[in-house]
Amino acid sequence: MIPKLYLYSFGVWVLFIIPAILNGISIELYAPYTGELLAHQISSVIFSAVIFAATYVFLKHSGVSGTSMQFIYVGLMWLFLPICFEFLFGDFVIGHSWQRLLYDYNIFKGRLCLLVLIVTATSPELANRILGAPDNRRSQ
Repeated sequence: MIPKLYLYSFGVWVLFIIPAILNGISIELYAPYTGELLAHQISSVIFSAVIFAATYVFLKHSGVSGTSMQFIYVGLMWLFLPICFEFLFGDFVIGHSWQRLLYDYNIFKGRLCLLVLIVTATSPELANRILGAPDNRRSQ
C-alpha cells in the first residue's frame, strides 16, 4: 500500500504546474522592462519561494505524516517528475535540442533553474523539520 503522504505529495506536485505556467508567463511580461536574464532570475527566485511556501502549507494543513526519509523520497519524486516532464516533453514533443533544454540550468550564465530544482527537492524535508516533526510523525 502506498502511504497517503506519497499520494497527496503527487497531487501537490501536479498543482505546482499552475504556478509554473504562471511563472513562465510572468517572464514574458516583465522581460521587456528588466531584460530576459534578470526576468528569468526573478521568476526563478519567486517560483522557488512559492514551491517552499506551498509545501509548508500542505504539510501544516493536510494532516499527512511520515518519517524524515519519506519526506526525502517525496523531494526526490518532486525532483524527478519535472526533469522527466521538461526533457521528455521538450525533446519529443517540442523538438528542442538538448543544448536548448540544458541552457536554463547553466549557473555560469546566470541561469537559476538549478535553484528551483534544489528547492523543489529539499522543501518537503525542510518544511517537515520547521514544523518540528523530523521523525516524530508516524507513517500513514
